[in-house]
Amino acid sequence: MKSSAESIALQRIGVLGGGAWGTALANIAAGAGREVVLWAFEPDVVAAINENRENPLYLPGHRLEAGIRAVTEMRALAGLDAILAVTPAQHLRTSLKRLAHDLPAGAPVVLCAKGIEQGTLALMTEVLAQVAPHARGAVLSGPGFAKDVVRGLPTATTIACADQSLGAALVAALGRPTFRPYLTDDLVGAEIGGAVKNVIAIACGIAEGRKLGDGARSALITRGFAELCRLGLALGARQETLSGLCGLGDLVLTCSSLASRNMSLGAALGEGRSVADVLGERRSVAEGAASAPAIVALADRHGVEMPICAAVDDVVAGRLDVDAAIVALLTRPFRTEGV
Repeated sequence: MKSSAESIALQRIGVLGGGAWGTALANIAAGAGREVVLWAFEPDVVAAINENRENPLYLPGHRLEAGIRAVTEMRALAGLDAILAVTPAQHLRTSLKRLAHDLPAGAPVVLCAKGIEQGTLALMTEVLAQVAPHARGAVLSGPGFAKDVVRGLPTATTIACADQSLGAALVAALGRPTFRPYLTDDLVGAEIGGAVKNVIAIACGIAEGRKLGDGARSALITRGFAELCRLGLALGARQETLSGLCGLGDLVLTCSSLASRNMSLGAALGEGRSVADVLGERRSVAEGAASAPAIVALADRHGVEMPICAAVDDVVAGRLDVDAAIVALLTRPFRTEGV
């Protein structure tokens, strides 16, 4: 293994996933002077990026950097210096299985999906370790909307990597004045922050849709952060990570704007629409809806109480309607702050 960031050359970057976030990250890497190969499932997305420098399905109206080559064949990512895995959390295992045999030993794979796998309750780093144990994992997580990143608006994020030299090389490869990665070795903290905040954002969206007021949203963010921290600490995360960009920072952004897919889903539910109707009309994925049952089950496994996440899970699964879930939260016993 190379001993310094300068000796790790990450010049050729592969991006696994051609949605909004994958396209935005590909644009960041290309803008930083990297050669970028972007795999997308949809042939029309690949054609549009290669021919018109635009992703009209997921980021319409945004001109992309010239250094991005889009492909439909996943094997085109083989042999590149690093892979950014940006497929949705519940599909990551399948995608990595297709790619694993073409990854050389020690290949860096940066996990950019925010979620916990249903059934196995595995973090994305655990999925990678099971499917491609010969790869070196890292996590990119933090507050940022794809539409802002692709416009070059200031964004800060976290790159979590156990290998300090690889982490520094990833920061050097992706960092730009308007895209600022901060390095940590706390992968669990980065993952839990990104996964749980999506569920809390659905709760905040429900409060928005039901017109419960800014105070209700503030309370949900604050008490949701307590839930996030309880689970993260139980799994071995560090408090400073959970209080940083990939925890509190991402939570605040996602719970404060209807540009968030998860908050906008919650708002639609709060207005009386059904989960199936809202998700059925979208191309993009609201990770919180899929991760909620896994987060609740993981919390139960570790004896962690997460009533807001449990309420969201009940609403998304159809076990409670919105009003019943709100009443259940508002009639919980009073308790001491900090618990």
